[in-house]
Amino acid sequence: MLITFEGIEGSGKTTQIKHVARFLNEKGHNCIITREPGGTEIGKKIRSILLNPKSKGIDPLSEFFLYAADRAQHLKEVVNPCLSLKKTVLCDRFFDATVVYQGFARGLDLELIHRVHRLILQDLRPDITILLDLPPEIGLSRAWGQIKNGTRVGFETRFENEKLVFHETVRSGYLKLASLEPQRFKVVSAVPDENQVRDDVIKVVNRYLGR
Repeated sequence: MLITFEGIEGSGKTTQIKHVARFLNEKGHNCIITREPGGTEIGKKIRSILLNPKSKGIDPLSEFFLYAADRAQHLKEVVNPCLSLKKTVLCDRFFDATVVYQGFARGLDLELIHRVHRLILQDLRPDITILLDLPPEIGLSRAWGQIKNGTRVGFETRFENEKLVFHETVRSGYLKLASLEPQRFKVVSAVPDENQVRDDVIKVVNRYLGR
């Protein structure tokens, strides 16, 4: 089973993915937590380029192909092998992030993005995608607060430094994708406190398991 977590900066994906892993492990699932970019050794090097604010001049097309390279390596080394072993893969961001960030927000051709994804993913799709939704103002405030108190990596701030309109476009892009695939996407408000969001996310996962 593949469960992906999506959302804007500061939506709490990294926190909630840990709660879901704990819940599923208690139910007997063999879970692995991974992320994009950076789920492999090669991916970590790509991540250091993509998220570093010093890379602010990167061309959108170059940015897209770096994400695609990270995803191809990640699938080969981590996702596909784990799925073949019947493990439950919990992934912090996946291909939907590329569609909204590089497609909707950067303005790259969506058909190009889909063509590359068909090549990389083949027929693989997440079983369920949890979209943690909240206004960008709240998400960015949380993200910068975590950076200042040291609970978030301070040198991975290239996207946090984008203008508010960029993040608003990302959020609307995510909600559009969710409206197009309501069976796969489950939208959970990330506005409440961590424990309330945890309970709401686990309800969604438990409902999916009990289908």
